Amino acid sequence: MIPAAFEYQRAESVDHAIELLSADEDAKILAGGHSLLPLMRLRLARPSMLVDIGRVSDLSGITQDGAVVSIGALTRHHDVANSEILQQLCPIVAHTASEIGDPQVRHMGTIGGSVAHADPASDMPTVLVALGAQLVVRGAGGASRSVDASDFFKGLFTPDLAANEVLTEVRVPVTRDAGWSYIKFHRRAQDWALVGVAAVRANGNVHVALTNMGETPLRAAGVEEALGGGADPATAAARADEGASPPSDSFGSAEYRRELSKVLVRRALEEAMA
Repeated sequence: MIPAAFEYQRAESVDHAIELLSADEDAKILAGGHSLLPLMRLRLARPSMLVDIGRVSDLSGITQDGAVVSIGALTRHHDVANSEILQQLCPIVAHTASEIGDPQVRHMGTIGGSVAHADPASDMPTVLVALGAQLVVRGAGGASRSVDASDFFKGLFTPDLAANEVLTEVRVPVTRDAGWSYIKFHRRAQDWALVGVAAVRANGNVHVALTNMGETPLRAAGVEEALGGGADPATAAARADEGASPPSDSFGSAEYRRELSKVLVRRALEEAMA
């Protein structure tokens, strides 16, 4: 299909992008385009204006800042996957980026675009929730705030972003010595995950989050509680679907996803705790 009519503006800076967004409440940011443009073609999204931030250079790059690795929101999935800093200091993020879509998607899609799109079937948001990542958001007047990943995803395709705010940075903790795993099940390599599981073991605790088991990435609270009580991975995994509300669609029923989550959680825990 053909998208509805829209205007196009290219932002020269983050502040310029915020200025353009503030002038039109129906405007949307265009980064890599792999999340927004398909929705526009189906007319599920009808922005009055696209604000292209693709050439704002200070939104790209990966650097270490003490116990944190900072990832610019415009950093492409390919660059995240191949970053030596992330491979050494937070390998679950690099690994997950390498599993997103296909090479074309990874070369054009951005980590910030994926996160701000807030699709519960996306891989990276789940990993950021498991890691306890911080998301940096800039608004009008130079105001900046940091949001915990667990609080950023408010609902289906609903991030904690005002109409005139821009996600500028993803900050993940250094987990060099942590055990970790991200496992997802999909029918074809480029498909969205029917279910995915991120597990991170650090400082004596194991954090587990689920992909596509509700309207947002979910912490597997039942699994974490069982592990905290001394349960083995198989016993803890039996509680994987507690509090979840998985969708039913042509790819699988809610019940199928519930059972699949238990299998994947067990495998992820065995890898992370090995």
